[in-house]
Parts: sequence; structure tokens; C-alpha cells
Amino acid sequence: MKQLSLLLAITLCISTFSGSVHAQFPMGGAAPVKALPGTAGDQTPKGSAKITGFVVDSSVTKAVEFASIALYNKTTGKAVDGTIADEKGKFILNKLADGNYQILISFLGFKNKTIDNITLAKGQDLDLGVIKLSPSVQTLNEVVVTGQAAIIEEKVDRLVYNADKDIAAKGGDATDVLRKVPLLTVDLDGNVSLRGSSNIRVLINNKPSTIIASSISDALKQIPADQIKTVEVITSPSAKYDAEGSGGIINIITKKNSLQGLNLNVDAGVGNRGSSLSLNGNYRKGKAGLTLGGFGRANYNTITKTNMDQTSISNGVSTLIRQKGDGYSEFLFGQYNLGFDYDLAKNQSLTAGVRYGARNMKSQQDLITELYNNGVAGTGSRRDVDVKNLSGTVDVNLDYLHTYKKPQQEWSVSTLYSRNDLTNNFDANILSGEGNLLSRQRNLNSNLNQEFTLQTDYQTPIKKNQMIEFGGKGIFRQVNSDYRFLAAGSTGDFTTQAGQPAGELLYHQNIAAGYTSYTYTTKKRYTFKGGLRYEHTFIDASTREGGPIGVADYGILVPSLNASKTIKGTTLKLGYNRRIQRPGLQQLNPNFNSANPQNISVGNPALRPELTDNIELGLSKTIKKVFINASFFGRYTDNAITQVRRPSDTLSGAIITTFENIGRQQAYGTNIFANIAFTSKFNVGLFSNIFYTKMTGQALGLNGVTQDFTNDGVNVSGGLFSQAQFKNGWGVQAFGFMQGRQVQLQGFQGGFAFYTFGVKKDFKNKKGSLGLAGENFFSNRFNIHSELKSPVFNQVSNVYLYNRGVRLTFTYKLGKMTTDAPKKKARSVNNDDVKSDGAGQTGGAPGGTQQRNR
Repeated sequence: MKQLSLLLAITLCISTFSGSVHAQFPMGGAAPVKALPGTAGDQTPKGSAKITGFVVDSSVTKAVEFASIALYNKTTGKAVDGTIADEKGKFILNKLADGNYQILISFLGFKNKTIDNITLAKGQDLDLGVIKLSPSVQTLNEVVVTGQAAIIEEKVDRLVYNADKDIAAKGGDATDVLRKVPLLTVDLDGNVSLRGSSNIRVLINNKPSTIIASSISDALKQIPADQIKTVEVITSPSAKYDAEGSGGIINIITKKNSLQGLNLNVDAGVGNRGSSLSLNGNYRKGKAGLTLGGFGRANYNTITKTNMDQTSISNGVSTLIRQKGDGYSEFLFGQYNLGFDYDLAKNQSLTAGVRYGARNMKSQQDLITELYNNGVAGTGSRRDVDVKNLSGTVDVNLDYLHTYKKPQQEWSVSTLYSRNDLTNNFDANILSGEGNLLSRQRNLNSNLNQEFTLQTDYQTPIKKNQMIEFGGKGIFRQVNSDYRFLAAGSTGDFTTQAGQPAGELLYHQNIAAGYTSYTYTTKKRYTFKGGLRYEHTFIDASTREGGPIGVADYGILVPSLNASKTIKGTTLKLGYNRRIQRPGLQQLNPNFNSANPQNISVGNPALRPELTDNIELGLSKTIKKVFINASFFGRYTDNAITQVRRPSDTLSGAIITTFENIGRQQAYGTNIFANIAFTSKFNVGLFSNIFYTKMTGQALGLNGVTQDFTNDGVNVSGGLFSQAQFKNGWGVQAFGFMQGRQVQLQGFQGGFAFYTFGVKKDFKNKKGSLGLAGENFFSNRFNIHSELKSPVFNQVSNVYLYNRGVRLTFTYKLGKMTTDAPKKKARSVNNDDVKSDGAGQTGGAPGGTQQRNR
């Protein structure tokens, strides 16, 4: 058991970077480990000899990542050096003195391998070639882990946040986890941005979903926090990834179980604003594995109060609108999955899965509106609005993987069918000042988004320091939106009114793509990864009333280049890439959403894609007990897609929000993260995101003439993360985050703050735990103050969010598992290519996002 505990501790404290392994700062752990315990450290005799080799799994001929290699002096029997194999199974022992040695190679789930009678001469370069480890199946008793995974890991093209140590997120969803990830900003509605850009792609286990294309914030609410293992922030995607996502890619990796046997995990939580229940089972025997799981969450007592002053000028008349709103919302989310994997042969595997996600969001808002024309009071009104936002999503995948005798050589074929049925309706009652029902309105909007994807990828090493990858992909996507606006008196049936919006959008988007990527590592450990990707998009768009929409086909060549080097313990990264951002479903949807008639939203089916050039320089270093990561970036976007507002031509005082290709957008800034381990069980993390942004575009100006607009400013956000562990299974965790105001083309959106504190107690047998977490408990509400300006309108709004909360969580594990050699499963499709409505404007109107067109 001591050996197993030691092996786990070492493995969990290692971070792989650019083909060479460097110990990172462990969360709550000790300083980085450079060699296995028992080495002589700096007293080890140095020389000029070197030993290299590759460690592979003998059963499937694939690399054994992070295998431990210990070098022993045969004369003394003592360990003199050690290292960890990288992601390709390669290891290097440098600066060895001449003499006789013995090597011990070990990894959890495999039998130890000893290589005896190694004799080194001065300056000798000994290549041990491919070393095969045999799987070892054994029953596990209690395992004592003496180290913890690094909270942040740096890789050549991404930053990895290990989320499975999060205490306070128990019973929460993915938004609770993403708030704690450096480089990301998550507002109080769940809208995500990366380095100030909301033009990102979110994947789940490297796979997309049509629900994410509709709304990132809604999709994240369906993922339970306690099922998330890691979050990968890919700031400089290689050519293998789809060209979509000008800000970058977020890949959420959920927990997987590769053990043999049967187990069942039960997670439950209850609080004053939400409750959840999750059941997840795994069964594996021999070559076959089966997973079955379900998650449900209910949100309630979500109260919002708003007020707004909105001034607009039209035809020489100045109109002032004053609104006050009281609203509440109830959410029900569910996600159910069934997965199957089977080893066809020792080098072939098949993976299949079905996932269903359901969303039931209902909100109600009472709006009181006062109207003034040139300072003279007009007729006031009251409006009661009920909004229903419902969806059902089905994802079906089938994937095949073939590996070869050569390590890291593989070929895969992946397929995915995804369908999202979305309904976004509202009913409004218009009342007099005395509360008498005057008339009724209804908006019916049904959407269907479905796609089929087929892709194939192949990779093979060239010599020992080079890798080539290439592949192709086809996406066949169809979007339908059917919308109608109906009206009725205080009694009677709803009917279509002349001049009221109604129609249907049919949008076909097919994409053909091919890529090649090449990785080269020099003798001095410089790593370069470059690639080219070409994507051609075919569009056929039309409306039932207007016929074809003039959106032409287009092609784009996307280059990428990443380089890295470690110098005296400091890792440097330099990356460049070009990205494309296609418009998403809700940005295209021409439905005229007038749930609040003073703040109307409508999509634009004629949107063109935007192109972005990104460059970043990053560095990371461990100084004693402090791990520091800093990155500096620049981003230039042409044809940028953003929200644009203008006064309505037909409704007095109303503001219409739509999406346009405004022109240019620039951003320059820095992200800084530091983690400090005061002791082995207490650590504090600090992070900040600071960037300057400038937007240039066109919008409606005076006298109905389109004018050029420019807005710029500095965006600042930051936070603190702390965790402590105590005896008898007790642990606490605290998190705080603050977002400053955000610059927009026509003004700014107000900032906000968010903080949590959690306590957890593990049961004695480690099979269960109880937790208690509180959110924003010092303040009853939080105010988001926003201002939007142009020559023809001015809007000042306040949204008061009542989000003080507390929740109790419970976790228990049933079943008994045994270890098995980890198998590499078939690679899945990842469509990172559609822009989401993730830039929703909180506070743009009374009711906040309750007014938004989703």
C-alpha cells in the first residue's frame, strides 16, 4: 500500500508540457518533485550520458502516460535519478555518470518492469526503444493519496483547470465551476466570455451539441458540477480543431470510470433557491463497458427587480419611457445519458452513446410603463408577461478507433447526429392603470436545429521527435424557425393581425473541411506545432415571405503556429492563429420578440462570419511554494458580429436590438494567475484579467442617417480561490469574483460580484460526504447598472438580483471496483463552429435576460 500511495502522489503532482514533463505546483500539495523520493537530488554524480525509451501498454500497443521511471545504482542499490514518461510514453534521463545501473518502471494498473545490467560509458546515448508493460488486475482496498493534482496545468495550446476538488460547487452546475477558471468570465446569467470575447465554442468531452448552438448559458445549467473533472481553456487551437470560435475553445471533461465491476454514485442537494438529484452508474466486464446516468435540477425563488429610463428621438419628438418591473423565474433541467464501449480487438475499439437533455424555463414579469412626449405625460400602461423557453436535445454518436504497433499511430472515424427542438413563446396581458384587462398578445416561435457530422483523423510519428496529423470533416446543418405574432381582445380568440410579424426561416449550412498539422521537437527541447486548415461553407437561406437571402458561399484558410520552450524552470509559449466565427441560431432567427414592447429583439439572417487574428505570449514558473502563470494577448477582428440598437420606426419610444457585422474590434490585455501553498493542506489562488478593447462600427444616427461609432475602454475582473483540509475528513473552500463594467459599441454593461463559502465532511469509509455551501450571504441583492448611448437614444437601467442562497449536499457511492489497464477509446466528433448567443445583455431592459430572445 505504501508503494501504491507513493505512486499516486507522484503521478498526481505532475503536469505534462510540450513533450517534456515538469512538476507543477500542486493544489494543497508540496513543492514540485523532480525525481522519485530516495534520489540523491543535487548530490547525484553528474555526467554526459543519457538514457531514453518509450513505455507502452502491451495489450493495446499504446503509450502509458506518466509512467514512473526510477534509476538505481547497482553497486549501492540506491536510487540516483528518476523521471516521469510524457503523454507519448517517452522518457529521458540526462546528465548521467558512467557506471552500472538498473531501471524500475511502474504505473498503477500495470506490473512493474525491471531492466537490469545497464552499463553506461562517458557521453553514451543509450536508447532502450519500446518497453512494454503488462496489465495487472487486482482488487483495491482503501487507497491513501498523499498528494493532489495541480489546480492549474499548462500545455502547449491550452490551460487545464482541475475541477474535481471543488467543494462549494456540489449541487451546482457548470457555471459554478467555470466562474473559478482563470481566463474565463461568467456573468450572473451564465454567459461566458474568454479574455473579454463571448465568441467561443464550448465542447463536452470533445463533442458539441445543438443546444450549445442555441445558448451556451442554458446548456451549462444542464451539466452537474460534481460530474466535471477538468475544464480545458484552449486559447490557441491547432489545425485539428474547427476554425470556429474567435475567442477560443472551452472543453469540459466529465468524470469517467475505467475500472472493472459495478458502481453507483448518488448525489443530491437542496437549498433555498435550488435542488438537484443525480444518479450515475457504471458497469464494465472484460471488453465491454456500459454507463447510465441521469441528472435533474430545479431552480426556484429567483427574483428580479428592474427600473429603466429610456429616451429616444424620432421625427423631432423626444420620448421618455420609464419602466419598473418585478419578475421571478422557475427552471427545470434534466440530462440523461446511455453509453457503450467495446474492444473489438486489442488495437480496435468502438464507442457509442445517446444523450438527452431537457430544459423547462418559465418566467413571469409585471411591467409598469410611463410615457412622456416632449415632457408631456402620456398614457401609462401595465403589462403582465409569461415567457416559456422549452427545449429537448438528442445527441447520438458512434466512433471507431484503430491503433497500431508504433506508439501514437492511430486512425479514427467519428459520427454524430444532434437535434435540438426549441420553443420560445410568450403571452402578455395589457392592463389599464386600474388593473382592468384591455387586450392580449401572444408570440409563438418554434425552432429546429439538427446536424449530422462525419469526420476522420490520422496521426503518425515521424522518427522520435516529429508528428504529422491530417484529416477531413463534413457537417450538414439545417435550421428552421417558424414565428407568429397574435393578438386578441380581453376575450375571444387570438388572430393574426395585419402588419404583424410572421414567417419562417429555412437555413441550410454545409461545411467541408480538411487539415494537416506537424509537430517538431528539437534536441534542445524547443517544440513547434504548425498547421493549416481549409473550410468551405455552403449556405442556402430563405424565408417563406421574402424568398432567398443573399448570403454567398465562402471559403477560408486558417493557419496556426504554437511554440514552447522551458528555460531554467520558466516555460514560455508563443502562439498565433486565425479563427472564423459563424452566426448562431438566435442571431439568425428573425422572430420579432416584443415581450417588452419598449425593448424588442430580432435576429438577422443575412449575417456574415467574422474573422479574427490572435497572438499570445505566455509564461509560467514555480518559485518555491508559488506557481505563477501570466499571458499577454492581442486580438483583431474584422466584420465583427455584435448587438446594435436603434429606435423603432413604428412603436413610439421603443428600442430594437439586433445583430450586425459592425466592422472592427481590437483587444489587448493580460491574464495573471498565482497559486500559493502556505502548507500542504492550505492554499490560496489569485487571478486577474485586464484588457483594453476598441470597437468601430456603424449604427443609426440623427435624421435616419447611418453614422460611424467608436467606443473603447479598459475591462477589469479578478478573484480569489482558497481551500483548506483538516483532520477527520473536514474541508472548507471559499471563492470570490468581481467583474468590472464591460465596454460595448453603444455604451457599457455594469459589473457584478459573486462569492461562495463551503464546508464538507467526508464519511469515515470515504464512500460518502455531506456539504453545506452559501452564496452572496452578506448582501440581500446586487445591482447591475448599465448605460447605452447614441445620438438618437439614451438608456439607463438597473437590474436588482436577489441571489442570496444556501444549499445542503449529500454524496454516496455504492459498489466495488477493481483496477484494469486504461483503454484508449475512439475519438469523438467536436464541432466547434457556431457562434452562440452568449453575449446576452444583462440589464439591457427590465427583466434582464427574461426579455432576451433565445
